[in-house]
Amino acid sequence: MKIRKLIVSQRSTLTHRKPLSNFQLESKQCLSSYTEEPELEGFSQFIDSLKNYEKSGVPKDAGTDSDDGFDLGRMKRLMTRLGNPLSNFKSVHIAGTKGKGSTAAYLSNILRSEGYSVGCYTSPHMLSIRERMSVGKMGKPVSSNALNCLFHSIKRSLNEAIVLENGCLSHFEVLTAVAFALFAQENVDIAIIEAGLGGARDATNVISSSELDASIITAIGEEHLAALGGSLESIAMAKAGIIKHGRPVILGGPFLPHIDRILRDRASSMFSPIVSASDAGVRTSIKGIGTFKGRPSQCCDLVIELDHGSQSSIELRDLNLSMLGTHQLQNAVTATCAALCLRNQGWRISNGSIRAGLENTFLPGRSQFLMSKEAEKLGLSGSTVLVDGAHTKDSAKALLETIQTTFPDSRLAIVVAMASDKDHLAFAKEFLSGKQLEAVFLTEADIAGGTSRTTSATALRDCWIQASRELGIEVLHDRMTRYRELFEDNFISSTRDSKHETIVAAQNSLSDSLRFANQILRERTRNELGILVVTGSLHIVSLVLASLNR
Repeated sequence: MKIRKLIVSQRSTLTHRKPLSNFQLESKQCLSSYTEEPELEGFSQFIDSLKNYEKSGVPKDAGTDSDDGFDLGRMKRLMTRLGNPLSNFKSVHIAGTKGKGSTAAYLSNILRSEGYSVGCYTSPHMLSIRERMSVGKMGKPVSSNALNCLFHSIKRSLNEAIVLENGCLSHFEVLTAVAFALFAQENVDIAIIEAGLGGARDATNVISSSELDASIITAIGEEHLAALGGSLESIAMAKAGIIKHGRPVILGGPFLPHIDRILRDRASSMFSPIVSASDAGVRTSIKGIGTFKGRPSQCCDLVIELDHGSQSSIELRDLNLSMLGTHQLQNAVTATCAALCLRNQGWRISNGSIRAGLENTFLPGRSQFLMSKEAEKLGLSGSTVLVDGAHTKDSAKALLETIQTTFPDSRLAIVVAMASDKDHLAFAKEFLSGKQLEAVFLTEADIAGGTSRTTSATALRDCWIQASRELGIEVLHDRMTRYRELFEDNFISSTRDSKHETIVAAQNSLSDSLRFANQILRERTRNELGILVVTGSLHIVSLVLASLNR
């Protein structure tokens, strides 16, 4: 069954004729953020009371102290106080500017499919902080009770460490330490650890070479330029800091030649064998789009023939991946190369487990199409709704490529909220240069790290107007007199009159933004396929998904 049949998209003519102001007053549905479970209130308050990074503009859970003077020795002392939990299991450490979470999920599920007990530590979370720590053979987030009990059992040690470190232990450092303590307590066979935004100067980099089975560097892009030195080269050097002496490193990529050289030089200096997921021996293709286990999926072929013996080769035909796009296929290749690397070290991992792990992986908010009932619950009945946490130029490009592959003839309306430390102009240009945009509504969502990290809807709107001017694209925006005259008289029918221009507007309310974007899209596309995309940050995506779980 094709996706077009799976995701219902009714086409009905809207007959309402109401001024824009009335629509604003009548939009009563409120999208609210998820509230942590009451059982974890003490833990959440403890974590939130710790030092964060608002002074340097870096999110409190970013994993690096940036200008605050990160000290890896501080993290090592904390591990010692907690009984050196890392000595109880082997680890795979993952860094990169994108693809970390997906690669971690793929690899974790491959290992679980073989029957291993796996700990997985990732960030950020969508709905609950528990999502950052999954344990066991099923891959479920740690339970509230288990996390609460662990916290109270080590709280005294954490408080003592905070005092000894003069209050310098951070939110991310303590959360990382709790995850490691959890994995030791649960006797996991192996832990998949996602770095924060850093690498060398990251709380997760406390892992030593004796505790590490492999490092993975997924991709190098311009994410967090300021925090990591201001250039692609400095970012590459930071990420390469997770490579440990004598331990293999899997390079995802593909990387720019000079970035690839930086990573390989670091690996060479550490006597670390290199496995490249962009090697000439890796061949992939996307054969078509359909459904698998009730979800949209892409049918792929994946062939890996590396120069490390038969244990490093695999051929998977008609592989069904529920995470869509060429970038997700590359993440699957990277995870598979890591699995083959582990197999070469003696881990029991069959080809069947690799297939099962890849096919059973799904992450909310990554190219996620909502089912028709979910769209209806949001008041978007009859719409095809796609939510994706893209927040960089590269991820915006990947999202557009995914849409082009899945629905090549579709037209888009998008709702965007972004953090203040992103390249808003480059993000806007990527979308404006891509598929036909019917409407863009810029809105706001609370961002971890404080209100200073939330970009106002009006500031985003001004960036999109600037981007349209630099690209020579005409848009109809809410700072224009013509826009107000047109929309105040006849909101719905006016969208038809302006059908050749992209509508750009700022709306503080997320629920209003969704409604207006959806109404314009349906009126303009009529019987054609239109997709409503919610993007710009995992935080806006989490608001939408949290509303489905209320």
